[in-house]
Amino acid sequence: MKFGIIGNTAKPVTRGVATNLITFLRGKNLPYVVHDELGKWLGADSKPPNVEQSILFSDSKLPQQCDMLIALGGDGTMLAAARIVGKNGTPILGVNLGKLGFLAEVSVDELQECINDILKGNYFVEERMALEATSSKDEKSYYALNEVVVDKGASSRVVDLETYVDNDYLVTYAADGIILNTPTGSTAYSLASGGPIVAPQARVITINPIAPHTLTARPVIVPDDCVIRVVVKSAAKPVHITTDGQVEGFYETPAEFAIRKAPYTIKLVKRKNRRFYDLLRTKLMWGKDVRVGK
Repeated sequence: MKFGIIGNTAKPVTRGVATNLITFLRGKNLPYVVHDELGKWLGADSKPPNVEQSILFSDSKLPQQCDMLIALGGDGTMLAAARIVGKNGTPILGVNLGKLGFLAEVSVDELQECINDILKGNYFVEERMALEATSSKDEKSYYALNEVVVDKGASSRVVDLETYVDNDYLVTYAADGIILNTPTGSTAYSLASGGPIVAPQARVITINPIAPHTLTARPVIVPDDCVIRVVVKSAAKPVHITTDGQVEGFYETPAEFAIRKAPYTIKLVKRKNRRFYDLLRTKLMWGKDVRVGK
């Protein structure tokens, strides 16, 4: 088993965690490679470990050089890792250095034990749906593990978002924007915008307006084999598309976007003793009295 390592270099704690991980892998004579950004960041410090240039790889080459990618950070790092892996199919193990962490599977304290379990085959890989978004104005494709968002961009005015499911007209939302999310993304931006929590195994896409200017506008859940079209005929300023809050584009109106299930899945490494509903209870503190003074 050869491991790849990627990490959030904006978090100071990443340095110590990455150092300990590399030391652990070396101690067990396990081969590994490192994302070039993380390796150069570690190398800028005179302290060990010394990461050889020969094991540093860019986004495009890293997935092919390892059997499993370890992502050190929060959910944002996991989303970045998913984008790097893309259609290569390399499984991702998330190590949570952040706060909420719905995607990251293990804490720092559990990492070494988890790797030992992986070496024994005591884990499973869960496939998660991704989305692909395209614009009628160019040939660029946007990919997302969590969500695709089309919004008003820099404008202070709402936009009218004509929404179609396959060839059927659904509704025109007058809103700040619209979220098209996977089940994985149901605990992210969509949840903060009043959307439902969807189990990861569900084969659906959620359509969720952002701050709609009518109380009757509600999220809609459709099968994942649908193609959703969002049409903005006019807007004061270019409309904005983002995927997972990390990749974006701006388009003059009229603009049309098609969102569909991506032709690949993202594979997440999971421990056998963890379940999605256990995670929900823990992260959302269900069953706990969170009132002040209690």
